[in-house]
Amino acid sequence: MLVNFKKLTELIPHEAVLLTEESRRAYECDALCAHRVMPGCVVLPDSVEQIQSVISYCYKNNIPVVARGAGTGLSGGAMPHAEGVLLSLAKLNKIIAIDPVQRTARVQPGVRNLAISEAVKAHGLHYAPDPSSQIACTIGGNVAENAGGVHCLKYGLTVHNIMQVKLVTIEGELLTVGSHAMDSAGYDLLALLTGSEGMLGVLVEVTVKLIPKAPFSRVLLAAFADIRKAGNAVVGIIAEGIIPAGLEMMDKASVRAVEDFVHAGYPTDAEAILLCELDGTEDEVATGLHVGGIG
Repeated sequence: MLVNFKKLTELIPHEAVLLTEESRRAYECDALCAHRVMPGCVVLPDSVEQIQSVISYCYKNNIPVVARGAGTGLSGGAMPHAEGVLLSLAKLNKIIAIDPVQRTARVQPGVRNLAISEAVKAHGLHYAPDPSSQIACTIGGNVAENAGGVHCLKYGLTVHNIMQVKLVTIEGELLTVGSHAMDSAGYDLLALLTGSEGMLGVLVEVTVKLIPKAPFSRVLLAAFADIRKAGNAVVGIIAEGIIPAGLEMMDKASVRAVEDFVHAGYPTDAEAILLCELDGTEDEVATGLHVGGIG
C-alpha cells in the first residue's frame, strides 16, 4: 500500500510529522524491545482538533493508526504499523483542573502518573495507581493498559480510579464516556474502554479520582524457609480480613537479583520473602498488626 504521509503536513505543522528513518526509529517499539516495527509515519499533535484531523484523514484513506503514550509498557500495546501512523500523545501534557473538594483531577493523556500526585500533594491527596514506571508513564497509557501497581490490592487498578474520559473515535468524532458523578446510568462503557489498548478510541482527556494520603504506614518483611509457607501466609493475611496497602512475595532468585542490584538488606538465604505494607491511622495499622499476629 502506497501511503501519502506528506498530506498530513497540511493538517498539522510540518515539524510535528516525522518522516525520516532517523526520527521514526525512536518509536519502533515500547519497553518490549524484543519486537520492533518501524512506523510508516509519526505525528505529534498538540491539540484535540489536530488529533481529530489526523484520525479523520487516516480513516478516509484506510490508514492504520496506533496511539502511543510514553512507551513504557511491556505488552506491545504501542507496537506501530509499518504502513500506518503512530500517533504520539506526548504533547497533550497539561493538568486541566483540580477539584480538592470533589477529589478529582482532569488531565490530558500525556500527563505523567506521578505528576498527578505531585500536583495534589498540598491538598493531602494523591492518585492511587502507582505502576513501577510511574515517574515516566502517562495517564493515557495507564487507562489504555489498565495499569495497577504495588498498591492495587487495596486501592484498585486504573479502572477503579477514573470517572470520565473523552476520546476520539476512528471516524474522528469526539465522545465523552462516564461522568463526574460516582455512577452513571447505562452500560459500563468506561470499564470497556479501560484496558482496550487504544482499539476503541484515542483518549484525549481523563478525569481521575483522588484519595486522601494515609497519615501512617508501616512495611514489614517476613522471610520463609519454604515458598509454600510464604504463599499460605498471603492467604492467612487476607483470611483475617486485613487488606494491606501492598503485599508482594519474592522467591529466592528474585531476592538475590534485587539484593545484588539495590543492596536493600534482603536475606538472600531465604527461599521466599513477603513484603507487607499497612496504612491508615496509627491505630488502624496497630490493629492490623495485632489481628495478623505480627505485633
